[in-house]
Amino acid sequence: MPDGKPITVLLADDHPVVREGLIAMLESADGITVVGEAGSGEEAIVQAEALRPDIILLDLRMGGMDGVSATEHIRRRLPASRVVIVTTYEDDADILRAVEAGAAGYLLKGSSRQELIGAVQSAARGETVLTPSLAGKLFRARGTRPSPLSERECEVLRLVGRGLTNAEIGERLFLSEATVKTYLLRSFKKLGVSDRTAAVMTALERGLLS
Repeated sequence: MPDGKPITVLLADDHPVVREGLIAMLESADGITVVGEAGSGEEAIVQAEALRPDIILLDLRMGGMDGVSATEHIRRRLPASRVVIVTTYEDDADILRAVEAGAAGYLLKGSSRQELIGAVQSAARGETVLTPSLAGKLFRARGTRPSPLSERECEVLRLVGRGLTNAEIGERLFLSEATVKTYLLRSFKKLGVSDRTAAVMTALERGLLS
């Protein structure tokens, strides 16, 4: 986190062995602290309200309330907490439901330790987390529409989606950080959103970043 505090994480999965494995990977990283775990969507909501973690990793399909329903509840009650779905399922409709419920991203359980830790760090910075192989599925789920964005705006958003900061994007595209910010602000206005995560998600939903 920018202020030096550890990133606090709540993990919800209905399989104890899976929870243990994910917790072990997360706690092996500096700057990440797992503050709680839950075995259902209902328990995740209770724990989230009590602990108010920075990041909540939710399994998609659990007994009782599923991850999407839990995401909707958490986003309404705790807008500062960011939810990332972690699942084995790659169905187009599932991905779309998670994004529309307000999830900051969608990660597969087969992801490596480095990918998992990077996803938590990116989400904590307010960035989008989406396993690259799933981007095409999201395009298909939403269908394609004419792009209101310029190619440069799309290029900037693609790099935002990969977790790059404005400074890193500027270095990659040979632009000043202020120019990158200008492109982002133009994208926000065109897409009707107010932040970088929403811009990337909306552009992905509309099939603009293929």
